[in-house]
Amino acid sequence: MDLTIRRAEPEEYALLGEITAQAYLGDGLLGGGEDDPYLDRLRDVSGRAAVAEVLVAVDADGTVLGGVTYAPPGSPMCDVAPPDEAEFRMLAVGRAGRGRGAGEALVRACAARARATAGVTGLALSTQPAMAGAHRVYHRLGFARTPERDWSPVPGLTLLTYRLDLAGRG
Repeated sequence: MDLTIRRAEPEEYALLGEITAQAYLGDGLLGGGEDDPYLDRLRDVSGRAAVAEVLVAVDADGTVLGGVTYAPPGSPMCDVAPPDEAEFRMLAVGRAGRGRGAGEALVRACAARARATAGVTGLALSTQPAMAGAHRVYHRLGFARTPERDWSPVPGLTLLTYRLDLAGRG
């Protein structure tokens, strides 16, 4: 699979927002379904791009397969990362792009950005317990669970956290 990971272009924001929203809805990750208030945040790619870096995975013909928000240290998009860590959020790959390595490539791109930033010691993320496929990718790439950081953004939903240690990056 020939994939390119690059910064999302403004004309792709609406498409990526819909890919993200539909991935979360299709995987049953939103308790409120189509009425879940988090859908607005998932669709607001321009808002995320204003305070973080939004990346997309595109295939050889330029089709957007999915995306992720990379939040450098200090970004308002960071939920669990302390000042010396970066974080990524809202990783999503549309149905047509699944099983093609797009999700892993997006995570690798976030890790590369974190490694290239002076003073960054780790890369953090939050995930739902039901995201088993994503958890396998995180483990394969060297992320470790950080249960002491698990948190609940809304009643009834506990997010699991992971961290990639970059201290030994060389």
